[in-house]
Amino acid sequence: MVKRIAVTESARKIIQQLKQEYGELMFHQSGGCCEGSYPHCFEKGGFLVGSNDICIGEIEDCKFYMAADQFEYWKHTHLTLDVITGRAASFSLESTLDMGFIIQSRLFTEEELGDLDQITTG
Repeated sequence: MVKRIAVTESARKIIQQLKQEYGELMFHQSGGCCEGSYPHCFEKGGFLVGSNDICIGEIEDCKFYMAADQFEYWKHTHLTLDVITGRAASFSLESTLDMGFIIQSRLFTEEELGDLDQITTG
């Protein structure tokens, strides 16, 4: 199975640091304007997942949700969670470290599209 979401080593280290401080985590990507376009990291249960949210996979044992309308745009795209220095989304936990999660993307190959991991709704 081809996973829809991956994580860089830099982002993995930040996730582990956040887990030590906050416990279990979750991610949500809304696709809204401004801060909504960044992936947000919350304590598990710290964001109310709605019926229009889709779990596209897990990174570092953290579920990664996306708004269904955003998923429609990105369903043919492999996503990689990365991190930058400086604040990206002030509501996201990594902002306390003056870091910001970002998404890198590329289109799936035809072969990958035929072997994609299943998604689940909120």
